[in-house]
Amino acid sequence: MTSWIEIPENSDFPLENIPFGIAKTGETISPATRIGDTVVLLTVLADYGYFDALNLDDLSIFYQPVLNDIAALTKQKRVSLRERLIHLFTESSDELKQNTEDCSTALVNINEVEMLLPVKIGDYTDFYSSIEHATNVGVMFRDPANALLPNWRHLPVGYHGRSSSIVVSGTNIHRPKGQTRPDDNLPPVFGPSKQVDFELEMGFITAGSTRLGDSIPAEEAEDHIFGMVLFNDLSARDIQRWEYVPLGPFLSKSFGSVVSPWIVTLEALEPFRVEGPKQEPAVFPYLQTSGKRNIDIELEVYIKPQQSEENLVCKSNFRHMYWNMAQQLAHQTVAGCNINPGDLYASGTISGPTHNSFGSMLELAWKGTRPIQLHDGTQRTFIQDNDTMNIRGFAQKGGLRIGFGECVTKILPAK
Repeated sequence: MTSWIEIPENSDFPLENIPFGIAKTGETISPATRIGDTVVLLTVLADYGYFDALNLDDLSIFYQPVLNDIAALTKQKRVSLRERLIHLFTESSDELKQNTEDCSTALVNINEVEMLLPVKIGDYTDFYSSIEHATNVGVMFRDPANALLPNWRHLPVGYHGRSSSIVVSGTNIHRPKGQTRPDDNLPPVFGPSKQVDFELEMGFITAGSTRLGDSIPAEEAEDHIFGMVLFNDLSARDIQRWEYVPLGPFLSKSFGSVVSPWIVTLEALEPFRVEGPKQEPAVFPYLQTSGKRNIDIELEVYIKPQQSEENLVCKSNFRHMYWNMAQQLAHQTVAGCNINPGDLYASGTISGPTHNSFGSMLELAWKGTRPIQLHDGTQRTFIQDNDTMNIRGFAQKGGLRIGFGECVTKILPAK
């Protein structure tokens, strides 16, 4: 499709995307979408009546500082909103284009806005759904012949994380402090983590709510998904290694996690669906899905030292996920856990089958034994102070590219 808004070549945000985010311009905070490098303020469009034809029960959803109320719309209404926005900006539509005053207020260049956290995240679950990543970790820390734990192929392993420390792209994170035990023959020590790591992940945001005690069938789970984001689940590996037995990560994964600002809908990603890996043994009926449930999304991770250029250190793909999003949400709710609009569910580290597709420094540098050489002549086994990490993600096929933008953060020295 073509738009009357200029869209740069290879933009992540063509007219077929229509992502949702929260943009701040001056003192105004507005739900927004993006076309090319133009941010569209939905509050302004609502002011001028461009959404009246949607027959929404409550237009106040366009005046909130978070997207939770928009996410809470039924799937039919969310799709209608997206289609309305596409219509307004299609080349052949003059409805908005001819109103120059409306355009001058509603359309803002991306460089003139600050993107905020798109939703108020009530609950956050982190899964462990890449078989390549789980195998690599098992080989490094357990018996290589039994790298996967007995439950791994039977259910999407996950844990409840800390939502208060999830921040939007562009927020810098201080190196965490905590207990570590670098020598198993000596007592633990306290101090800044020496093994801060990125985790290449994607997340999905839930739409609507369920009642406590209800569950969502896997075949219906995608109706409860608002859209997807990039996610960097920062980890302190040395703190994690000492603290995780018996209840799992705690301080090592609650000092900061970073999401991209634009939520990309499943409708925009529909052309990029692919088959997932064959699951053996067969899963329980409540986890069974049909059709193409994985999505071909190319993922890249860059590391940029403070005084040097960025370095591509990882190229992976979301299609590698063993457990898909529908299965993850079905498993989250099968015991009766209720969900709410704006909840975040992260995929877990996304590693592919080749070394350059491993989704963490833990794997790329293989527990510190294979340092990564950067362009400036320095090496990395883990993330150093003032290193900037940038995750990019996009799907492309037949000349169409749907992207997520960037997920950026810098590690600052410990406080």
